[in-house]
Amino acid sequence: MTTATLTLSHPEALIYTMVLASAVDSAVKDEELRTMGDVVRTLPVFATFDPENLPRAVESCMQLISSGEHGVEEAIAVIRDSLPPYLRETAYALALDVVAADGQALQEELRLLEMMRHRFDIDRLVAAGIERGARARWAHP
Repeated sequence: MTTATLTLSHPEALIYTMVLASAVDSAVKDEELRTMGDVVRTLPVFATFDPENLPRAVESCMQLISSGEHGVEEAIAVIRDSLPPYLRETAYALALDVVAADGQALQEELRLLEMMRHRFDIDRLVAAGIERGARARWAHP
């Protein structure tokens, strides 16, 4: 299946968003994996998703992003096209949570977040509010 015809369920698209945020720096960290698992098990948007299917969704996303030089851009396009606008803000928030999970945001991660914000058509002020919420949730003492 080509990415032009790939359509994900809403939960799968949100999982792809988290995987992309985790993998963009070439190192999927344990903290990020734990965050993804916790999110899938607890947020209402994943109520119809069986957490046992998480490894399959992660692998599917990893295959997409490693499929060529434009894998990240293709994954973002698939996510955008699979989500209604109101869930694109949720996707952005989940990506921020995964990036923040290890306590540092690397340049590659920040660039990805910027790409997502633009491709998901998230207003800058809305994005700033989502970003501030993530900083508050992930603050270290």
